[in-house]
Amino acid sequence: MQEAANKERKQRLLVLVGPTAVGKTQLSLDLAKAWNAEIISGDSMQVYREMNIGTAKLPLAERQGIIHHLIDICEPEESYSVADFQQQCGNAITDISARGKLPFIVGGTGLYIESVCYGFEFDDNGADPAFREEQQRYAEENGAEALHARLALVDPGSAQRLHPNDQRRIIRALEIHHLSGETMTAQLERQKKESPYELCILGLTMDREVLYSRIEQRIDQMLEEGLVEEVRRLLDRGVAPDGVAMQGLGYKEIVMYLRGDCTLEAAVELLKRDTRRFAKRQLSWFRRMKDIEWIDMGENFHNNLRRIHGIIAGKFQVNLEYTSNQSFLDGGNVQ
Repeated sequence: MQEAANKERKQRLLVLVGPTAVGKTQLSLDLAKAWNAEIISGDSMQVYREMNIGTAKLPLAERQGIIHHLIDICEPEESYSVADFQQQCGNAITDISARGKLPFIVGGTGLYIESVCYGFEFDDNGADPAFREEQQRYAEENGAEALHARLALVDPGSAQRLHPNDQRRIIRALEIHHLSGETMTAQLERQKKESPYELCILGLTMDREVLYSRIEQRIDQMLEEGLVEEVRRLLDRGVAPDGVAMQGLGYKEIVMYLRGDCTLEAAVELLKRDTRRFAKRQLSWFRRMKDIEWIDMGENFHNNLRRIHGIIAGKFQVNLEYTSNQSFLDGGNVQ
């Protein structure tokens, strides 16, 4: 009885995760309309203004009237952390629920999303500016791969999770080990795994070769839409090429081209390779999460759609009549 009462007090939270280019965006719009939801972006790069093409940010005109939260809330010069996301996402969940809507997190940044789903408590390990400067100099003198290898020696888990170009987070992981003697991986594994929410997490997957083909098509489309020009505008306005925002996929590679470090063809090939690797890391992260109901996007979509609605209805213990668009069960399309 007490357990049921506690569950009743929890806010409902719908979550959709999966690797880049798997089809989250279109499905999220359809589900949001059907379940009277507002979407919270679970993407660490879409928080930045003027970074639209490289982050695959859905234009306002294409959001079909669905309210989206935590998009365009920071300038590219500003830093943004998982703790910032956790706090702001929690506030958005409370606000959406209070207005009688269903909070719906959609994205692919695993740590950000998991920190909200399970109420991670981040240790205050302090800071050592001198240590950070030392690591930065080491990276400048020996290269990003060398710094990444240094992390792999003391914290293999974080090294597997972080891209070698993500120097800010690599240095932070090294700093945590330096200050506490404990790895960031150990701190994450120690987190409690009981959710403060009534959770329904959907995970999207598909055949790897099909996913990789979709990734390459998406990157080609980004280039056609003006990715190079977007990066050039950011540099012209004074955004530092080695700043946090510019370390995102699609930005650091084009910066290399614009600085004359490589040809455009080489930059694009590097971007495609790194994005494929990123998608693999995303899947590895989500595979370790519990409570995810996996949906193979390569299977019959009509059957998948009915299954998805059944999963949501079962998790939230509601009838399918809860949806605001019952006819949605009879069709749909994922792009």
